[in-house]
Amino acid sequence: MANERIKSLSILDKDYLQWIKELSTRYRRSQVKASVKVNQIMLRFYWELGRDIVEKKAESRWGSGFMKNLSRDLKEVNPNATCFSETNLLYMKNFYLLYQPYLQISPQAVEQRENAITPQLVEQIQNDLFSVPWGHHRFIIDKFKEKPEKALFFVHQTVENGWSRDMLLNFMETDLYERQGKALTNFQRTLPEETSDLARELTKDPYNFAFTGITGKYNEALLKEKLLGNITQFLVELGTGFGYLGKEYRLQVGEREQFIDLLFYNLNLSCYVVIEVKIGKFEFADIGQLGGYVVACNHTLRKEGRDNPTIGLLICKEKDRVQAQYALESSSQPLAISEYELEKFYPEKVEGTIPTIEEIEAKLSAR
Repeated sequence: MANERIKSLSILDKDYLQWIKELSTRYRRSQVKASVKVNQIMLRFYWELGRDIVEKKAESRWGSGFMKNLSRDLKEVNPNATCFSETNLLYMKNFYLLYQPYLQISPQAVEQRENAITPQLVEQIQNDLFSVPWGHHRFIIDKFKEKPEKALFFVHQTVENGWSRDMLLNFMETDLYERQGKALTNFQRTLPEETSDLARELTKDPYNFAFTGITGKYNEALLKEKLLGNITQFLVELGTGFGYLGKEYRLQVGEREQFIDLLFYNLNLSCYVVIEVKIGKFEFADIGQLGGYVVACNHTLRKEGRDNPTIGLLICKEKDRVQAQYALESSSQPLAISEYELEKFYPEKVEGTIPTIEEIEAKLSAR
């Protein structure tokens, strides 16, 4: 279609055609930026309208039918506007009420509490709030109207990961807030400070493997087969930035071959991620095997200056937390231990920000 359009242009000079392409690209980019800007401006208007309703105590001042009357009057004065339904006005009020406490700074609180709301945090929250589409906000308000910490978590995750509305709904239904960053790790001790927190936040505990459809007896081979047979859902559950590189990935270590269960590359961390899946209880020996694979990966695959240290993740059916913690303390490699579950509902339709093959290849070929 694009080539047909080019052929129909009135001037076919090579430089002219190239210029047309560049102008078209710049125009599309400006459309995207304009769309984002319009969204931010409208969200600020919704915030301010919600603020006015609250601060004017409008509902008690003008009666119980106030929202209905306000909706009718705003539509009357602005006949082309589509945002002034009674329901939407109520969302605007709740939008303001939900997040307003997080946009106030108390100098006394800053001095007294380490986790106080600082100017930097307020700025980040504002940027996040006014970057999320209004449709997303309505779902978050419905789900977490009484739980502002959870609401802010999903707002930030939406911005950070570019979630579609389906993705947001998916993760709200799979207890992501409770699972995110909850794996047992030794990252704080084994990774640089600037990397350890991000690495930990990319873990979950437990991982939700219900999308595999397994309901009866199974072994490790079947579980891995089902995980890779649903690779899109698997990557979405792992998190943003994970790219799949191989199953039973072969590494030559001395005179012997070693085979890694599952090998990934994470673009956000710029590192290889070795994943071992065990269907039984965690054992001390598991951490030794995983650590060995991580070291082997560092020696054979990792490139200095391009890749950060390889990370190992063991996902098992069950773990004793004390035993797992002891095992992690025994290793000098950055490792994490999580469980998985098969029972929870997982929506069928998923879309995400999974890196493309081109993105992974570009990252790995960069010098």
